[in-house]
Amino acid sequence: MRETTELRLTPQEAADPAEIRRVAARSLGLSAERVNDVRIARRSIDARKKDILVNLTVSVATGDDLTALPPLTPVEFHTLPEEAPVVLIVGAGPAGLFAALRALEHGMRPVLLERGHDVDTRRIDIAEMSRNGEVNPESNYCFGEGGAGTFSDGKLYTRSKKRGDNDAVMQLLVQFGAKEEILCDSHPHIGSDLLPHIIKHIREKIIECGGEVRFATCADSLILTDTADGKRRAEGVVLAGGERLYGPVILATGHSARDTIRRLHAQGVEMEAKGFAMGVRLEHPASLIDRLQYHSPDGKGKYLPTAEYNYVTQVDGRGVYSFCMCPGGVVVPAMSAPGESVVNGMSASARGGRWSNSGMVVEIRPGDYPEYERYGVFQLLELQADLERRFFRAAADTLKAPAQRMTDFVAGRPSADLPASSYPAGLVPGRVDRLLPPGIAGRLQKGFRTFGFKSKGFLTSEATVIGLESRTSSPVRLPRDRETMQHIGIAGLYPAGEGAGYAGGIISAAIDGRRCIDALARSMGIVAEDTAASSEATSGIGR
Repeated sequence: MRETTELRLTPQEAADPAEIRRVAARSLGLSAERVNDVRIARRSIDARKKDILVNLTVSVATGDDLTALPPLTPVEFHTLPEEAPVVLIVGAGPAGLFAALRALEHGMRPVLLERGHDVDTRRIDIAEMSRNGEVNPESNYCFGEGGAGTFSDGKLYTRSKKRGDNDAVMQLLVQFGAKEEILCDSHPHIGSDLLPHIIKHIREKIIECGGEVRFATCADSLILTDTADGKRRAEGVVLAGGERLYGPVILATGHSARDTIRRLHAQGVEMEAKGFAMGVRLEHPASLIDRLQYHSPDGKGKYLPTAEYNYVTQVDGRGVYSFCMCPGGVVVPAMSAPGESVVNGMSASARGGRWSNSGMVVEIRPGDYPEYERYGVFQLLELQADLERRFFRAAADTLKAPAQRMTDFVAGRPSADLPASSYPAGLVPGRVDRLLPPGIAGRLQKGFRTFGFKSKGFLTSEATVIGLESRTSSPVRLPRDRETMQHIGIAGLYPAGEGAGYAGGIISAAIDGRRCIDALARSMGIVAEDTAASSEATSGIGR
């Protein structure tokens, strides 16, 4: 039989499989000899007090059961028949890739169109950007196979309540090469060193089964026809070179494809301004965060991972919070076109770097900046673009990033010098507090004081405020029907993922892409109405 039990162990005990087995047996009133197998089903760290504990939910096998957890059953992907219906998927980020996998499950042929390059070529392009200081607008940290998450920390936690959908995505990631520990960790991550391999395996499976993946292929516009009810239908896409492809369209462009969004708007595709968040990257020495979070002068010690943090507060009616925290990671240049200054964070699977960084951002809503309201649905997109250009000019038109010591930022004074940093392009002293709009800078200053009060030592001159963190999610949403998942004004068009305004991270985007395919399959009569979830993905889901 299989039984579960809850354990609270010291980090050293939790690192010893034999000790976990012994304590689990004792918790269930069993002798060690009766236990055949013990597996961790759930793991989290309780660092609220000085004595750190690891919470484990373990499954124990006894009697005739030889394994504590049933083995994962991989999804079977079969070769498609010639007559399989085609679905066009614009964008090969998490929404697009997982939409393609789901299409294979439903017997549809995915044709995946990605403006950027494959992960291997993309890695070369990114390295070249660091060497020559020039951004390739089609291949960078935002564009290319895997999307903006490919060279990130690979965080896999989400606020989505669709547990089944979440589990399905996580198990697929394991099937394509992720470690099984992501299924039990409370804050799972893959790492920037491992995620590209998983993405490559997904692509290979899509092609093996009869799907198609086209790189360096930009969808220029939709093929639209009028319908009898006075609406329009998307019959396919026109590529930048003029080629026309036909089929229903999953639009999964990602949060940075401004040119695509503008072209769609010019075609009359209805969209609306959407709130998002902007701010800075905050970088501390990793050892300092370890000491603060683990309440110990020795930091994380031998048995604990590099520490994470999560801060949130309300300042003057807007949320101020940490975002995409990267323990032991690096700050990277995340601009998608020349003339922009954008930063993001990433970390390898081991999270062993000298620094830890996090986005520190302020919630922004349509109407917060009246001077931009003349841009209508693009009001926050234009604000975003203007600030990115402002920070670029402040760095003398280079990929270097304006930065300020954290204490100087809060005090509103210049920094005479800056701490060492992980940012590969280099930092320049700058008045980040003045480059940001007062509504963002002022709220961050108050938020930092609050966080420093909660955690003594967090507000420090050893930390660096680096600008600009502006690509947290899309500032535009393409409205869609909650049941059909199609655009409210265009049949056959399925806006999906971050770029459409319905996700905010790898898992939430993947879930949303799958749901769009499920809705398409229902509309085609491929699956029954009750065989796939039809509810809307949660908007603004965090990474």
